[in-house]
Amino acid sequence: MLREQGEVQVRAGTEADLPALTDLYNHYIRETCITFDLEPFTPDQRRPWLLSHPQDGPHRLLVAQEAIDQTKNPHNGPMGEAGAGAATRVARTGTAAPLTGHPEGPEAPKGPEGPEARPGPEGPLLGYATSSAFRPKAAYAPSVEVTVYCAPHAAGRGIGTLLYTSLFEALADEDVHRAYAGITQPNEASTRLHTRFGFRHIGTYTGVGRKFGRYWDVAWYQKNLD
Repeated sequence: MLREQGEVQVRAGTEADLPALTDLYNHYIRETCITFDLEPFTPDQRRPWLLSHPQDGPHRLLVAQEAIDQTKNPHNGPMGEAGAGAATRVARTGTAAPLTGHPEGPEAPKGPEGPEARPGPEGPLLGYATSSAFRPKAAYAPSVEVTVYCAPHAAGRGIGTLLYTSLFEALADEDVHRAYAGITQPNEASTRLHTRFGFRHIGTYTGVGRKFGRYWDVAWYQKNLD
């Protein structure tokens, strides 16, 4: 049963998460160079991205959210085996959570540090991680591109680490050979996170993207998965 305050649940993303996921991604579009998208999305525009990440296989979407205290909601009974199994991971976090991402392909309400925490189907969204197709051609199928986005209000809680831990555990049984991450420079926090998970720098595209009136470099990192 999820009772302790401060617990975080990681699970597969669903259609019900789409508004909150879109709000979070739109924050990074408007405010940062982490993604090279230039215009915010509506949830309907973002739906094909969501549907390209099923709950199994090499292309995953995992979300982190506050775990609801079942004992404080009179409409919820105790969590039985089915409820307990719904969570990929429940953990009390305490390590730093860098805001990380990569340049991938209605405006969210904002607080002083970013979008307000729009609830997911169970609790406020704290972040998400994905593994996606690296390139569309068939021979690239054993490679994935990974990314993690953390909500600004969740900084310092280890959300990025928790999401990546769960993501790579999920990929362990899949036919995946390499994971790649593109990090817009500079981003020391993202570099530290990926290095801690065994990624190594393999090269940098210089001046590859233009946003906010300037050109940005993207450093590429690789992790062996077999």
